[in-house]
Amino acid sequence: MRIAEWLKWSRAAVLLCAASTGLAAQQAGGVGEAKKPEDTLTAALRTSYVLGAGDVITVSVLDAEEIGDKPIRIGVGGNINLPMVGRLQAAGMTVEELEGEMVTRLNGYIKKPQVSVSIVEFRSQPVSVIGSVTSPGVIQLQGNKTLIEVLSLAGGVRPEAGHSVIITRKRQWGPIPLQNARPDPTGQFTIAEVNLKAVMEARNPEQNILIRPEDVISVPHAEVVYALGDVRKAGGFVLNDRETLSVLQILSLAEGLERTAAPGSARILRPVTGEAKRTEIAVDLKKIMAGEATDVALHPDDILFVPSSAGKKAGWRALEALLGMGTSIGTGSAIYRR
Repeated sequence: MRIAEWLKWSRAAVLLCAASTGLAAQQAGGVGEAKKPEDTLTAALRTSYVLGAGDVITVSVLDAEEIGDKPIRIGVGGNINLPMVGRLQAAGMTVEELEGEMVTRLNGYIKKPQVSVSIVEFRSQPVSVIGSVTSPGVIQLQGNKTLIEVLSLAGGVRPEAGHSVIITRKRQWGPIPLQNARPDPTGQFTIAEVNLKAVMEARNPEQNILIRPEDVISVPHAEVVYALGDVRKAGGFVLNDRETLSVLQILSLAEGLERTAAPGSARILRPVTGEAKRTEIAVDLKKIMAGEATDVALHPDDILFVPSSAGKKAGWRALEALLGMGTSIGTGSAIYRR
């Protein structure tokens, strides 16, 4: 599914997404739920992420019941207010710096105070969604969002979307909590693949993970074969993973031929690797359907073109036009998922 090409674009999008961090408008929102295991901050994030207005944190202090481990949203002015600690400017500090300041203030009340600060919700979460979605681009999230929620914010996947989603995550946000997660060759990112159909059908809910700031969600285009011309249901038909279709199979998906079709004059238009043109392969559908000729396997992006016997000249002019379109031949065609 052209994974290498998508990984290249994913890494580029991560950098663009990172550049937009902090530029998003800070919006007020509800306090998030308690953190899940995958929400735990990495050591790098504890020292690199700068807290700001709108972030939601939890503060836990050993032997200090007055300071409950409840979500606290940092106010517009950047302050929080806690018993014994008082009013504290949290914005502009890292998690470790905030813990250190709290230890200093609690020394007068508690012997050797032990303070733990966690981030439950991030104020500005730029996420890139690229590929076969309705509205690709950078989305600024507020609060915790799952993969399906982010795809919905991007307008949903397009009909020609593939069957998998590739998630690329910066190392500072920790590994992606999926079994197939792996580091990229640079060691700066973690990459994982999600079965989109299984997640959307709730068959693999554990893959509907929380999306992190600066994540890149890539939805590759599916491999498609086309049936055009004098067929009853012209358009492209999405291939399932590692699937191939034959001429007879795509004719079945296209609901057969029109009465005016000329099956003996059909052509397969096949892309030429590295060139913006297609080669023409003659196929006699009449013989294939009668079992007098071998069925022909179609390759991804192949087009089966069936001319009309009612207007052969017009049919051949249409074929010539399709050949002239090269690799963009499927543009504007209906796409059908199965």
